[in-house]
This record gives sequence, C-alpha cells and structure tokens, in this order.
Amino acid sequence: MTQHRPRGVHGQTVETLAARILSNEYAEGSVLDLPALQQELDVSLTALREALKVLTAKGLIDARQKRGTFVRPRTAWNMLDADVMRWQTADPANTALFDQLTEVRAVVEPAAARLAAQRATESDVAALTVALDRMAQAGDLAEMIDADLEFHRLLLTMTGNAFLSQIERVIAIGLAERDRVVHATAREDDPVPTHRAVLDAITAKDPDAAEAAMQALLTKSSEDLERLTKRGRHSAG
Repeated sequence: MTQHRPRGVHGQTVETLAARILSNEYAEGSVLDLPALQQELDVSLTALREALKVLTAKGLIDARQKRGTFVRPRTAWNMLDADVMRWQTADPANTALFDQLTEVRAVVEPAAARLAAQRATESDVAALTVALDRMAQAGDLAEMIDADLEFHRLLLTMTGNAFLSQIERVIAIGLAERDRVVHATAREDDPVPTHRAVLDAITAKDPDAAEAAMQALLTKSSEDLERLTKRGRHSAG
C-alpha cells in the first residue's frame, strides 16, 4: 500500500501547514496570519486558500468573521481521515496514538477473524495464503509491510461486512507505521508465525481458534512496540 502524499505547490503547502499544526508550532486556538504565510511560503493567495480548504475539511482549522482563520482543538479533528492519520503516525514518539490504534485493532480484528473463519471461501483462503507467502519471502521492509497490509485487508474483506472493509483503511495506515517502527529496528522479529496461526484457523473454519490466534498476534504486536518504546526512553535517558 502506497500512502498518498500531495505534490506540487498546493500539496506542499498543505503538508507544511499540517506539520506546524501537529507539532504544536501553531497551537490550538492560534490565529493564522495569512498575508505573512503567503509571503513566507511564496505562494499565491489562491494556492494558500485552497490549502486552507483542505485543512478545514479535515477539521484542523476553521474561519470566523472578526476572528480569522484559527487552529481547532484536536478533539475536533477528523481522526479517521487518511492524511490526518498519516501526519500523526509519522511521529514515532506519538506513542499515545499507537496505543489507541492498538485498542481499535483489539476490538475489531479478533471478531473479524472469527467471522472470516465462518465465511471465507476457498478463493479467499487462497488469496490470504498468497499474502502470507509474500510476507515470508519479502526481500525488504517495504515488501514485508505491503504483504502485511494485504493480509489484514483481505481478512477484513473476507468477513463480508462492508463497514469492516472500510475500517481497514484506518487500520492500514497505523499498521504500516507500526511495522516501520518495529521491523526497521528489530529485524530479527518474524511476523510470519503469528499470521500463519490465523490463516490455519481460518482454513480449518475454526472461529474460536481464529479469534484466539488474532488476539495472540495483536498481543505480540503490542508487546513489540512497547519494548521498543521502553528501549527508546532508556536510550534517551
């Protein structure tokens, strides 16, 4: 899965302003000085306004008469927006967000694995097997992440539930960033066995085993991330 990053002056302006908001350079409630921004970023007023429209749609900013354009509280941000998710997970230090994403996965994926074990067709299982084989044979981190995302996407799709298929878009972004953090640092970690246990249970059409296997996968995923987080805090100290 390739994450979309806007290009051109418009896209770069969106990315720059979003980075400043997320880093708290522009704190909640801050009023943006648009003429100064236009001059600093060397963009047309049209390009700046278009960028602000994007950020407004994502809930990061708003505009009011007599107040101007200002940064909205984080509670108002569209957390399910793909770009908002990407901007936040791009910071490995944002462990709170990773924790929340882990909680979402813990609620959704074990139940999805149970449904997949009940509803998967032979072609579904075959596709899931291909994704796992790709993960096992991946030559680099990017290939491994892509195969991992495909595995989890297929699993949610196999439930036959359109809402769960949509949730995959949110999970995928956080999962991709989690994989980069964990597997780029701990290259000896092998994600295949835990995923194979899920596949085996789905192949056997055993809902209880599939749910338990996915829960075990998520527990290991959480422990891996927590271990690296602690290691980072220890190194910083």
